[in-house]
Amino acid sequence: MVDLFLNQVLVENNSDQDKLNTEREIIGILENRILLLFFAAAECEKCQKFLPTLNDFFKKLKDPAYIEYPKLLALVYISLDQSEEQQERVLKELNKRILFLAFEDPYRKELQSIFQVKDIPAVVALRPDGSVLSPNAVQDISRLGTTCFRNWQESAELVERTFMLNEEFDDPNLRSATDPVRRLKYKTVDDKRKKSWWKLWEGGKDTHDEEEKDETWNVTTNENKGLQRRRAAF
Repeated sequence: MVDLFLNQVLVENNSDQDKLNTEREIIGILENRILLLFFAAAECEKCQKFLPTLNDFFKKLKDPAYIEYPKLLALVYISLDQSEEQQERVLKELNKRILFLAFEDPYRKELQSIFQVKDIPAVVALRPDGSVLSPNAVQDISRLGTTCFRNWQESAELVERTFMLNEEFDDPNLRSATDPVRRLKYKTVDDKRKKSWWKLWEGGKDTHDEEEKDETWNVTTNENKGLQRRRAAF
């Protein structure tokens, strides 16, 4: 799926409209994600009606205000508008986290041909390997909402992981300022086992120390008693 946009220029739908044109940038934003290609046009009434639904769908899966861990999802707007002004009208309605191809980019038409898009709006859902999950997911998004993403995720065998650095092996110099808080929040089962084992070991150690103290006391007491008997004999 990343290969689809290598050697292409993607633009972020933010105020600066930053361009992503290096291989590293493209891979970083698209790799291991389900990709949605949204084909639409400003003059299409059905597209205008679908825009709020798509925005709500994308927001609930990507916006930290709605979800703690944003999903592995990317959305690219493929404009079929007749003018750049029309494209800008659609972009103003779309979420600021989406990507798009510039109006003058001929690759827009090429993608329309590759995925045989004839009717709009159309949302082509792609697996991370580039294969098609759904040739047009408009109905699924409208009917199922975010549930359809979970279905795609299972079908694509997309695994999300929250990694935590190992305290025993990571480099302390690479830890962030919030590392202590993160470690308290995301304790693993192994951490708990280590803590339990440590308590048991400490408990055993204390018991062993007490036994040694008792034995020492008994030996000392017996020696004192023997000394007292010898003195009495004299």
